[in-house]
Amino acid sequence: MTERWRVPPGRKVSLDDFDPASTSGSPGDRAATESDLPVLQSRLQELQDRLWAEGRRALLVVLQGLDAAGKDGTIKHVFSGVNPQGARVASFKEPTHEELSYDFLWRVHRQVPRAGEIGIFNRSHYEDVLVARVDKLVDARVWSARFEDINAFERLLAHGGTTVVKFFLHISYEEQGRRLQERLERPDKRWKLNRTDFTERAHWDRYRTAYADALTKTSTETAPWYVIPSDHKWFRNWAVSKTLVAALDAMDPRYPEPPPLEGVTFPDRGAPHNG
Repeated sequence: MTERWRVPPGRKVSLDDFDPASTSGSPGDRAATESDLPVLQSRLQELQDRLWAEGRRALLVVLQGLDAAGKDGTIKHVFSGVNPQGARVASFKEPTHEELSYDFLWRVHRQVPRAGEIGIFNRSHYEDVLVARVDKLVDARVWSARFEDINAFERLLAHGGTTVVKFFLHISYEEQGRRLQERLERPDKRWKLNRTDFTERAHWDRYRTAYADALTKTSTETAPWYVIPSDHKWFRNWAVSKTLVAALDAMDPRYPEPPPLEGVTFPDRGAPHNG
């Protein structure tokens, strides 16, 4: 099921090949799909509990997408029931002065999940081959070399026991415009607005080119990309949940065996004392 959204290693990606409004593969209409989501969330909770108890491996979830693609909403709905002790969200905004004084992966490596955790990146190290490229913050020679660095970094994580799953939340130009307009009109969403949401929208085609390049060059066996149709939020949440459950099922985390208890006896406290 989840293979339909996976970008095979070595495939040259054109975003025109992916319909952002697709609901193909869903259990049915919106009602049927939304009714299946609690089942997936329950399974995700169970697998996360086992991963946390096992304490040997980790899962890193990377969320990327154009403005208003639904990164915040995905985190809110997909991970609503997981144990907060075993999950951590990191957001990557404009680098600080300190972060800029190091290599571009320095701030990212500090946020990777510890053993037992699910780490969620709301934006990620891919900003350095997307925003940095589109806004011409660095030369082409610099950002183009980063693809190899990113692949090596993700292989390092995989070798250390971290499964990496990357999602590109794919929305249409029209749907992005509708969501930005909604943010202008609704007080509960207006706080999300940023001036750059509108200035970056003017670079829509350049971002699509940059994303297609990143998906082509960094979807690997150890860290695959999944292109999730995201015009319909209900389908996006279901598809991401389905993919994460499949990834954790493949990891098959196990509850650890109890420690040796030979010779251990529990003290008898005697009869209850009344008064």
